[in-house]
Amino acid sequence: MHAQPGRRARKVWHAEPAIEGALLAVFMISAIAFTVLLEHPDSPLGGIVASPVARRGVIGLGMAATAVVLIYSPWGRRSGAHMNPAATLALARLGLMPACSVPAYIAAQFLGGALGVWAAWQVFGPAVAHPSVRFAVTTPGPWGAGAAFTGEFAMTAVQMGAVLTASRARAWRPRAGLLAAGLLALYITVEAPVSGMSLNPARTLGSAVWAGDFTAIWVYFSAPVLGMLLAAETVRRMRPRDEVIS
Repeated sequence: MHAQPGRRARKVWHAEPAIEGALLAVFMISAIAFTVLLEHPDSPLGGIVASPVARRGVIGLGMAATAVVLIYSPWGRRSGAHMNPAATLALARLGLMPACSVPAYIAAQFLGGALGVWAAWQVFGPAVAHPSVRFAVTTPGPWGAGAAFTGEFAMTAVQMGAVLTASRARAWRPRAGLLAAGLLALYITVEAPVSGMSLNPARTLGSAVWAGDFTAIWVYFSAPVLGMLLAAETVRRMRPRDEVIS
């Protein structure tokens, strides 16, 4: 969720990439749990919350709460709680983490995403593979891959830009994680029908591997990376480095 960019670059120990993988695994377990609870036809909650928009809103709130817990947990504070290869690349571009640690972070995030989906499958069983859940896979909506790319690019650029901007303000810096989580909830509620709402290559691949559905996978690998790098580069050019980090 890349909510702690205001940390000076420092040596990252071997445990921190592993923590990143674990955080994303927990996030994916939560994502599938909420999807099963709200979208599976046998779930009583699905009948109570009849409106698709309302169901997405509840899922969004649940995922936002999960993100806040992970971001502000001791492990999240230690690793930075990126949980996203695109965020890791953007923060490395700003010098907020050692470049030598980027490959380990990204590898752990991809592994964590896949393991989290697998773990949820073991817990919830066949419900995870049901067509209404489909391993929480992200695929373009009826407007196609172009619209999905645009949505993913815009969301990630706004989210990274907002978090970086918040990190520069002393009053807002501690609340950057809340801002990231709030945007996540909004995106899930409003944008999910367009792109499936990924923001994260590792999150998308983790679901796609088990669902066997790699539809327009290029969208979810390229748009989040480009969106977050654009936000990072814009901030880097507009503000001196000392104003970006605390």
